[in-house]
Amino acid sequence: MHTHALLAALLAPATVSAQLNSLAVAAGLKYFGTAVREGSVSSDSAYMAIVNNKNELGQVVSENGQKWDATEPSRNTFTYTQGDIVPNVAKKNGQYLRCHTLTWHSQLPSWVSSGSWTRATLQPVIETHISNVMAHYLGQCYAWDVVNEAIADDGTWRDSVFYRTFSTDFLAISFNAAKKADPNTKLYYNDYNLEYNGAKTERALEVVNIIQKAGAPIDGVGFQAHLIVGSTPSRSSLATVLKRFTALNVEVAYTELDIRHSSLPASTSALATQGNDFANVVGSCLDVTGCVGVTVWGFTDKYSWVPSTFSGAGDALIYDSNLNKKAAWTSISSVLAAKATNPVTLVTSTKATTATSVAATTTPVVVVTTTSSAPATTSTASGGAEAAHWAQCGGTGWTGATKCQSPWTCKVSNPYYSQCL
Repeated sequence: MHTHALLAALLAPATVSAQLNSLAVAAGLKYFGTAVREGSVSSDSAYMAIVNNKNELGQVVSENGQKWDATEPSRNTFTYTQGDIVPNVAKKNGQYLRCHTLTWHSQLPSWVSSGSWTRATLQPVIETHISNVMAHYLGQCYAWDVVNEAIADDGTWRDSVFYRTFSTDFLAISFNAAKKADPNTKLYYNDYNLEYNGAKTERALEVVNIIQKAGAPIDGVGFQAHLIVGSTPSRSSLATVLKRFTALNVEVAYTELDIRHSSLPASTSALATQGNDFANVVGSCLDVTGCVGVTVWGFTDKYSWVPSTFSGAGDALIYDSNLNKKAAWTSISSVLAAKATNPVTLVTSTKATTATSVAATTTPVVVVTTTSSAPATTSTASGGAEAAHWAQCGGTGWTGATKCQSPWTCKVSNPYYSQCL
């Protein structure tokens, strides 16, 4: 049997589409998902066609609709108009729903952030908020981000209304309230810059220990993974950090992944580096028992939060602003397919101009070595449609253009996806 046929047999039928969630599940993860921009659900049909494709995105999370300012804008007045938008999408599509977030210093209504509180007065506010919000979504959420970003960038405790009032006791208060409200959902601590194994990572490990020593429940830690092209840790380094947390008997997940270019427009080599960075992040999750899934914080550059926050930076996601798949998409699909099929022989691209060769400790964009006589490039008859640079041009079930615009050629990334490179 040719290797292509063998791989097809191993993957069928679950991943015949070669889309990211299908590949992720075949590789042993629970999901590959995305944050969803509430304002685009009813206004951007092309965007929603991708969101609604469960083979591509098997899990969704609200960008803003479930945060405190949206759900309890004034005390004891709860509203879920925005918060229900993405859960309704998940329900319709049969997707996992991550719920985000409960106790967080940001996007608080002023009645909380500017209130004059004591321990005795603020604790029932936290408990009432968590009880009502989680009751509204009871049974819908795979996981809740119970406490978000309790640690400052330098690894000290963040100066928030919660920390000023309770010191670290608000952690256990929040997790105990969440467990009481919904005993069956996974309860997460969620934060950014945990990936570098520095002071903030050490403090996050302390967060888990504090909650556990208080006898409160915690099921997982979310690594937001807002990273920078070329500065992303290696696959092995990332796996090492993840294992430090799973050793504490909690699961882990990448919950808000994006990898931004520091300057734009990105060069061809920078796009390839970004692809390798994405592959290393996803690959590290595959390498760690207890890493359950990967969520990108929006899948398209069209709606990314990055440009408005980091001046001059951007293009941090896996689809471009026109909803076309980027090199990063191919890198992710390749590392997932490699894990799903456990191929005997994998080689890395050696084409210098695309900078896809990486250290042996990482997993770059992979090309499956086959015994088939099929060439690495494919073209249609002269005069046929031509795919643009970075576009898909082949793969199992592909019915679109198989000839690339000059000077690009159609390269096989895996049996299910070829790309114009």
